[in-house]
Amino acid sequence: MSPLVTLSTASTFPESTSASFEMAARLGYDGVEVMVLNDAVSQDPEALLRLRDEYGIPITSIHAPCLLISQRVWGSEPWSKLQRAQAAAEMLGASTVVVHPPFRWQRDYARDFVSGLEAMASETDIRFAVENMFPWRAASREFAAYAPGWDVRDEDYPHTTLDLSHTSVSGSDAMEMADDLAGRLTHLHLADGSGSSRDEHLVPGRGNQPCAALLRGLAASGFDGHVVVEISTRKATDRAERERDLAESLAFARSHLVLDEPTGSGGLVR
Repeated sequence: MSPLVTLSTASTFPESTSASFEMAARLGYDGVEVMVLNDAVSQDPEALLRLRDEYGIPITSIHAPCLLISQRVWGSEPWSKLQRAQAAAEMLGASTVVVHPPFRWQRDYARDFVSGLEAMASETDIRFAVENMFPWRAASREFAAYAPGWDVRDEDYPHTTLDLSHTSVSGSDAMEMADDLAGRLTHLHLADGSGSSRDEHLVPGRGNQPCAALLRGLAASGFDGHVVVEISTRKATDRAERERDLAESLAFARSHLVLDEPTGSGGLVR
């Protein structure tokens, strides 16, 4: 059975969370990942429950509010935000909470992040999937913005999210990263990038990341996590153009989530 292909509500920004559910259901996505942002509906589990039931589409994952633009969403204390994300996931029937590594200036949170996440995970069936990030750059300088670090391979996280726009920004080999993560890779943010220092979140197939090969490899390896379309449609001129990008991304994912022969070595098919 192929992995579920779900839609991140970030993919429809600046339209509302409610609009994300309507588009995901009508276009045929298997579920929704809720990015908790400033939109009040994204922060309200009761409102999300109503949307889930109204459109008959499951909420498969919650993206905790850990972006710069959501630093004040659900308060400013990072562990409390993660606890609220966990509670929302449990209430809504989601299996996964996506979380970024701490910012370096969140010193106490960063110091205890690995052990604290392990402690939280021991008390729930929810998977906390830590997402690969990237170095920040300005002119010719590179800044270490995350602690313990942006590369999730460097820590012993039981569950991780691989984001293909982020591998583009960091200059990482996405196939190599997926192989290195092996069974700890439980969540995929499907997007593309051109190698720019900007986090582009292009429609898959429009950049230089190995989106197709990675999807085929995941299918062949028996990947049982979620493939989440997380693209940027901010520049879409209207709803029709936005929906064309969302439909193209869904079709791309499903066309490449085909079973190839396993490699026999536990790696991904190249």
